[in-house]
Amino acid sequence: MPTLAGSLTRGALLSPFKRPRPDAGFPRTPLTLHRVRIDLARLAAYERVCGFPTGDDALPPTYPHILGFPPAMRLMSARAFPLPLLGLVHTSFDLTRYTALPATGEYALAVRVEGLAPHRRGTEATVLTVLRADGDVVWESRSTYLARHRTRHTPAGTPAPPEDTPGDTALPALAEWRLGSDLGRRYAAASGDRNPIHLHPLTARVFGFPRPIAHGMWSVARCLAAHGTPDAVRVRVRFLAPVPLPGTVEFAAHGGRFALRGAGRTHLTGTVDALGAATRSRPR
Repeated sequence: MPTLAGSLTRGALLSPFKRPRPDAGFPRTPLTLHRVRIDLARLAAYERVCGFPTGDDALPPTYPHILGFPPAMRLMSARAFPLPLLGLVHTSFDLTRYTALPATGEYALAVRVEGLAPHRRGTEATVLTVLRADGDVVWESRSTYLARHRTRHTPAGTPAPPEDTPGDTALPALAEWRLGSDLGRRYAAASGDRNPIHLHPLTARVFGFPRPIAHGMWSVARCLAAHGTPDAVRVRVRFLAPVPLPGTVEFAAHGGRFALRGAGRTHLTGTVDALGAATRSRPR
């Protein structure tokens, strides 16, 4: 596995020299890891901090993202990647799991930058992660990351458009979670994602946050642990606002829709859809 610390350092050093734009070139060669096996102790720590039951043979639906995050960071911190790593905002996450994934299985993992697209606040990159077992795709995800910069729609001197605020306010609240100030450090220890905005007030302030914020992927995992997912499932999540730590949030859900809310804001919204027999074909 590529080291996250090295990628973060390289990405931070190169960020001031990046000039993001949607028509820029980007690295197209995927990073592929063969014979990937799960560290069961690390998996158990992840399950505990995210609220999944421990000891199950199947991986939580979000765990392959943990496996794919180091190579994704390696790609996004490379000189050839045009968006600055510092300040990138995770805006959406979409996963498809075609079958239950044994924790004791052996997998092949491939990560690549799928493309760049214009966004009204800048440029958005899509990163595709694919997990295979015995040659078949068993899990895949797409994450979008936004680099904010002036566009032709927001020339210099023009106020930035207001933040997105839509949320599923009609969903009934099912649970309230009190999040401790150490949540970011506990999730970082289990996931390996030690982005300083999640760890301590001092390091968060360097990046413009008065308090550390929870990892977006912790929020997704915690919601899915509470909601539950079938073996063959598609999950779509949109991140709307950061979750400050410490704090209190409420989990709301009905049917296949869910949301995480707090302090008058919706932090994320998502959907959980079971895959029908006709949609379970796995691309090679």
